[in-house]
Amino acid sequence: MIREINFDGIVGPSHNYAGLSPGNLAATANAGHVAHPRAAALQGIAKMRANLALGLVQGVFVPPPRPDRDWLARLAIDYDAAPTHLKAQALSASAMWAANAATVSPAPDTADGRCHLTVANLVTMPHRSHEWEATLAQLRLAFADERHFAVRAPVPAPFGDEGAANHMRLCATHDAPGVEVFVYGVSGGPYPARQHVEASRAVARAHGLDPARTLFAQQSVAAIAAGAFHNDVVAVANERVLLTHEQAFEDRDGFYADLRRLLPEVEIVEVPAAATSLADAIGSYLFNAQLVTPPDGEATLIVPGEARANPRVWAWIEAHLAGNGPIRRVRVVDVRESMANGGGPACLRLRVACDPAAVDPRFLVDDAKLDRIAAVIETHWPEEIAPDAIGDPGLLERIAAARAALLSALVMEELQA
Repeated sequence: MIREINFDGIVGPSHNYAGLSPGNLAATANAGHVAHPRAAALQGIAKMRANLALGLVQGVFVPPPRPDRDWLARLAIDYDAAPTHLKAQALSASAMWAANAATVSPAPDTADGRCHLTVANLVTMPHRSHEWEATLAQLRLAFADERHFAVRAPVPAPFGDEGAANHMRLCATHDAPGVEVFVYGVSGGPYPARQHVEASRAVARAHGLDPARTLFAQQSVAAIAAGAFHNDVVAVANERVLLTHEQAFEDRDGFYADLRRLLPEVEIVEVPAAATSLADAIGSYLFNAQLVTPPDGEATLIVPGEARANPRVWAWIEAHLAGNGPIRRVRVVDVRESMANGGGPACLRLRVACDPAAVDPRFLVDDAKLDRIAAVIETHWPEEIAPDAIGDPGLLERIAAARAALLSALVMEELQA
C-alpha cells in the first residue's frame, strides 16, 4: 500500500545563525543572531505531532555529525585551526531541511517499479556540499529493502542538485502514475541558480522515468532574484493540486499547458502577484507549506505562523477557503527558529510515497517515539548558541553528546561515525 510519508529532519544541536546562504534572505538577515537549538528542535517535534493528529504517516531523519571533521581534514585543517568561516561551514545544521536530502520518484513512475531516491549533491553552497555522504548513509539504512527501493549516489559536480525542493509530482492519487516536474534555474540576478538542468535530467534518467510524463520547467529569473532560492519557496504540489505564485515559472503558460495535457484533472491554484507579491510570498513562506491529503480527503495546507501574520497573504488564504477551491483546510505551525534561517514547514520534510511497511521502522514515529525524542532534546540540546561560541570546545562536546544520545534512543548507533 503506497502512502505519502513526510520524513522531517530533526533540528540538530548545532543549529546556529551564521548567514551562510547567499540568496536566502532570512538566513542572511539573521546572520549573527543568537540561535536556540532546543526550541528549534522542539518546534519541529510539535509540527510532526500535528501531522500525526491529521492522520498522516510521519518519519524522521537524524542530524549528521557536526562539526564535520572529515570534511575539514580533506581541506588539510582541523577545527581548532580553521578560520571562522570554515568552522561555521563545518558546524552547520542545514541538513535539518530534509527537502534538500534527495529527489524521490515513487514506484508507479519508474521503469523497474521501485521507489528511487537520488541524494542531492548541494554543491553550490560550501556549508551544504559535505552533507551528502551522511545523508546517503542514512537513506541506505532507512530504505535498505532493494525489492522496494533504489538509493543512488549524487549527480557529480559541477551540476548543482538541491533535491526535492526543486521537484514536484502531480498525480490522481499517490499510488497512480504521476507527472514529475523538475524545476531548474538559469540565472537569478545577484544570486546563484542552484538547480542545474543537467542535474535534473540526470536524475530523471537514473530513475527510469517516462520522458513523455516528465517535465523540465525553468524557475523564473524574477523569483530567484527576489529570494526564492528554491522552487518550493514559490510553488508546492500534491496529488492533482498545484499551488503556485503567478511569477514562479519563466514560461508559465507553456508549463501550465503541458501539465494540463499530461494530467487533465490537474487543478492549478495561482496566487496573483497583485494579491501577494513575491516579497510577501518569500517573507511569509506561503508556498513553503506542506500541502497534504489526510485520510479524510480534505486537502490541507500547513503554513508557518508568518503566513498568518502577513495581512495580504492571510486575506488570500481566507478568500480561497471561503470559495470553492481545492484546498479546504489550513493549519498554522510555529517553526520560527527554522524560518529565521530560511526554512519553512516544507523545507523540514522529504516526501516519500511508498509502502510504510518497507521502511526501516526506526525511522517512523508515533507520539510515544516523539516523546522519547523530545526528552533527549530537552536534556541534551543547547539552549542557545551565540555567534562567538562556534569555536567553544565545551559546546562541541555537548553537540556530539547530544547526537549520541539521540542515536541511542532511536537504536541507530551504526550512524554514530
